[in-house]
Amino acid sequence: MIKWLGRLMLVLTLALTGVGIYGFSQWQKLEQMVIAESSEPLFVVARGETTFHLINRLSPEPVSELHRRLWLRFHPELAAVRQGTYRLEPGTRLRDALMKFVNGDVYHLRVTLVEGLRLADWRQRLAEAEYLEVELDGLSESELAARLGVEQPQLEGLFLPETYSYTPGDTDLSILQRAHQEMHRFLDEAWEARADGLPINSPYEALILASIIEKETGIAEERPLIASVFVNRLRNGMRLQTDPTVIYGMGDSFDGNIRKRDLQTHTPYNTYMIDGLPPTPIAMPSKEAIIATLQPVESDYYYFVAMGEGRHYFSRTLREHNSAVRRYILKR
Repeated sequence: MIKWLGRLMLVLTLALTGVGIYGFSQWQKLEQMVIAESSEPLFVVARGETTFHLINRLSPEPVSELHRRLWLRFHPELAAVRQGTYRLEPGTRLRDALMKFVNGDVYHLRVTLVEGLRLADWRQRLAEAEYLEVELDGLSESELAARLGVEQPQLEGLFLPETYSYTPGDTDLSILQRAHQEMHRFLDEAWEARADGLPINSPYEALILASIIEKETGIAEERPLIASVFVNRLRNGMRLQTDPTVIYGMGDSFDGNIRKRDLQTHTPYNTYMIDGLPPTPIAMPSKEAIIATLQPVESDYYYFVAMGEGRHYFSRTLREHNSAVRRYILKR
């Protein structure tokens, strides 16, 4: 009997030792496990998913329920994962991936909608953005306006240029909705802070002039001076005579050059031929261009001409302006 009991104890000891070694090896396996390889770097944690179930989604091979439960007993800090989309690099350890989910380190994609471009350019940029669902494809401008709840039939200039963050599953339409809301909010604030006596009758007219200023210069410190020129011309009943409006009015026929006949062709946007402002903005104006429009510097300039490298020479009289044109444009 004693020999039998001894043998039984030995067997039990060996069995328990084996179980312990196996259990420890499985624990170590989970500790060191690298997540399964995937062609898709983004991983979505759905609402209500638990760490217990995520282990098997991430692991290269199924892990038994027992080993998952035992492993998580040693890692209670991994219990409360947060829903969202995460970027997991190849070679990420299971434990690190789960900690990312616990910290809510969700992956935000970004799309930059650049000032000075047109709505058509923005739509193309949104169509090319990765992981952004497409809803704009095939929508006319009037249909898009209806989807956005915008009464203005033409949408040029109504969106704020910014870098917008989004997560996979967001739509191009939702980005434009945010950009429109941000423009509406910012324009209202800028309009309330406008200078007195401006020859601009509404926030929309401010957008139109800001879009022209945006196209005329990329030099930040020049914007208030450019604005002062246009404000002075509007106050005195002078035509704006700005090339970017002519180009916009030419549409697809613009080939990179403006000819004399283009300046003499009447379109609603040709400010060499029409009085005052064109009917709509000609591009997406930045915050800085809007501020310059509504808070221009005081000057007695009525003309400007490009000197090169994006900068301009400002003149008070037509005679001075013509001299600058000969110097900087005609090189005489």
